[in-house]
Amino acid sequence: MNIKENYRIQLFTLLACLVLPFYAFACKDAVVLVHGNTATPASWDNTYNYLLSNGYSSSDIYRPDWGSKYCAACNNHSGSEEPPVRQAIQSALASSCTGKIDVIGHSMGATLAAQQIDKLAAASQVDTFVGIAGAFLGLKSCGYYPYNVWSSTCGSAGLSVSSPFLDSIYNVPLASKVYSIKSYIDQIVCSTGSCTIGGVHSSRIANEDATFSYSLGHFGLQTDTAQKQYQLIQ
Repeated sequence: MNIKENYRIQLFTLLACLVLPFYAFACKDAVVLVHGNTATPASWDNTYNYLLSNGYSSSDIYRPDWGSKYCAACNNHSGSEEPPVRQAIQSALASSCTGKIDVIGHSMGATLAAQQIDKLAAASQVDTFVGIAGAFLGLKSCGYYPYNVWSSTCGSAGLSVSSPFLDSIYNVPLASKVYSIKSYIDQIVCSTGSCTIGGVHSSRIANEDATFSYSLGHFGLQTDTAQKQYQLIQ
């Protein structure tokens, strides 16, 4: 190897070392991914892997595991469902190199995440909140509180329309930027044939910065929008 070739190799190596940290080691908000009713952290695999492929490390991403996996009607937003999500948010805040976090929730995980941000008074430390296929205005299939409330999931701490729980998180600060991702063919939110409460899609969030609609259904909104989720938290 001659001197000129050796110089080129050294120069290339130096440039690589200078450029790589900006992509691979740049300081990023920690991310909390909160799954839906009876789901598992693995339901976020598409998002998790997309984040990893775009410069996040596994230590930047928190995926709390909450609720019963066998009884959807048993889960609500009060009691044992709360601590895993609360602790994930607290851990993410403690470890985030930016001092801020991003929170993405799917379905009932979106409303549960919103509740915990509110209870922790952490909105000023959340840069972006993304609610995917949430029922922030309630589920018509759950009835209108307190009428036709047939399960814990639909009760006072659940997703019946105008439940005390939903009223308690309506219009509360959640983050510097708030987005919703929704579908008009959502098998859960639109199961009665209507997605709206008072003319507003139930997955929309009060005072949100923007909302995005996809024809992906309730579960596809979570698994097939990883790129959009990533874009929203940048």
